[in-house]
Amino acid sequence: MAEVINMPKMSDTMTEGVLAKWHKKVGDKIKSGDVLAEVETDKATMDMESYWDGTLLYIGVEEGQAVPIDALMAIVGKEGEDYKALLEAQTSGAKTEAKEEAPKEETKTEAAPSQGAGLSEEELSAKGITVIRMPLLSDTMTEGVIAEWHKKVGDKVKDDDVLADVETDKATMEVMGYATGTLLHIGVQKGEAAKVNGIIAIVGPEGTDVSGILAAGDAPAAPKSGSKETESPKVAEAPKEEEKAQVVSNSNGGRIIASPLAKKIAKEKGIDLAQVAGSADGGRIIKKDVENFTPSAAPAKADAPAASLEKTAAAPVIPTYVGEEKYTEKPVSQMRKTIAKRLGESLFTAPHFYLTISVDMDNAMAARASINDVAPVKVSFNDIVIKAVAVALKKHPAVNSSWGGDKIRFNEHTNIGVAMAVEDGLLVPVVRFADGKSLSHISAEVKEYGAKAKAKKLTPADWEGSTFTVSNLGMFGIDEFTSIINSPDGAILSVGAIQAVPVVKNGAVVPGNVMKLTLGCDHRVVDGATGAAFLQTLKQLLEAPIRLLA
Repeated sequence: MAEVINMPKMSDTMTEGVLAKWHKKVGDKIKSGDVLAEVETDKATMDMESYWDGTLLYIGVEEGQAVPIDALMAIVGKEGEDYKALLEAQTSGAKTEAKEEAPKEETKTEAAPSQGAGLSEEELSAKGITVIRMPLLSDTMTEGVIAEWHKKVGDKVKDDDVLADVETDKATMEVMGYATGTLLHIGVQKGEAAKVNGIIAIVGPEGTDVSGILAAGDAPAAPKSGSKETESPKVAEAPKEEEKAQVVSNSNGGRIIASPLAKKIAKEKGIDLAQVAGSADGGRIIKKDVENFTPSAAPAKADAPAASLEKTAAAPVIPTYVGEEKYTEKPVSQMRKTIAKRLGESLFTAPHFYLTISVDMDNAMAARASINDVAPVKVSFNDIVIKAVAVALKKHPAVNSSWGGDKIRFNEHTNIGVAMAVEDGLLVPVVRFADGKSLSHISAEVKEYGAKAKAKKLTPADWEGSTFTVSNLGMFGIDEFTSIINSPDGAILSVGAIQAVPVVKNGAVVPGNVMKLTLGCDHRVVDGATGAAFLQTLKQLLEAPIRLLA
């Protein structure tokens, strides 16, 4: 008898899983213990094994699709076994109605020449047609932008060919079609965005009609802003403004007839309409008259009174300056959208407060110079701060915590997120277990992350799992600043520049080197006294860096 395979619960916090990859296809023989698929949970990507022997009769989830726990994923049974009744019993509401209406779609298919109308993607696959959808390439991704197509319609493709580069909110990643045939259709052009699971391409036998597949797939994209379809009636009717004349008076009481658009342009450019000659009927001044006007072309008034001319000559001459308002716009990148969304949620959800402390860096500067004389990798001040933060967090676990709604998580491990500026925004790769690593190890790891971030080669494993974040703008000369907490962390440290300033030591004013640290805290998990105690420990470690080696 056929058996239903549902999405298993693979972690204690899992509510749904993303089907990362199928290792079997419809018609394959499987046995207990075989790996059916890879499932991405909120923790990791894990293998899903089969507990059944038989033939894979049906696959109901596409790669890249998120599936709730206990939702139907596939059906296993004897070869040729009818599983339709079992599938209908498992399918709820809208899906059942869709099954009932299937005969109507079949009738329409007979009337239309399309080969894809009314067929499921499994049935299309059996005909050698593969619908390629936008995959879920990161845990926060909702849409992807096609950065580059490596194939064009009509090209022959293989299942391991890279079809396109997709820009996500984290990085630019390659998308493979996992299909062999001819590229029949490209649904999203270069530079355009597609929602996760939206159709981006179709591969199949050459000459296949895909209109039915497209009709049943994604809804047509709304016309772009600025296209003819979206132009407002006001813009389309703008030329009519030239036809309507407005009558104004000059300083001498004379009547000047000008179109509203001409008046507007003249006002913006500081042009006196009395000096402009109109070219339209009746001497009416229109747009081109104002645009072509130059002050030197203004006619002298022969009948002006002598006294008026003397007064004009005595007055200071202010030259006319004609400026032009200009700007450029570009689409918001996936990374910038996610930064805006997540930091906005953090700032307006977590009650932030900030604590600032000054640190004497004389000893740290001397220690760094000595370390770099023997270290295999050059150690930066930021590396020293990361190490000191990790050691201090072990003594103050309340700062190494996160808010969970009905519970607070106190992390016993120290995974330090390091904020890095990249071309499109900000990435926060994680130095894991930083308290147990040497300064040279931390330095090498941060440098590697920096190179990968600039090349957009960071993977989800590189930026997930932070418990605390360090943001350093000191290298840009910033003395002091505050940061928004990188959710779900409970705190973030803002590191300023080392400043050469006069300080008081042993009752005397002497030159010193001071760095300011600002701790941003989520007041739901960190109190003021707790944050202050953490900063005192951090200050002690940085002012006596030999403690970091203990």
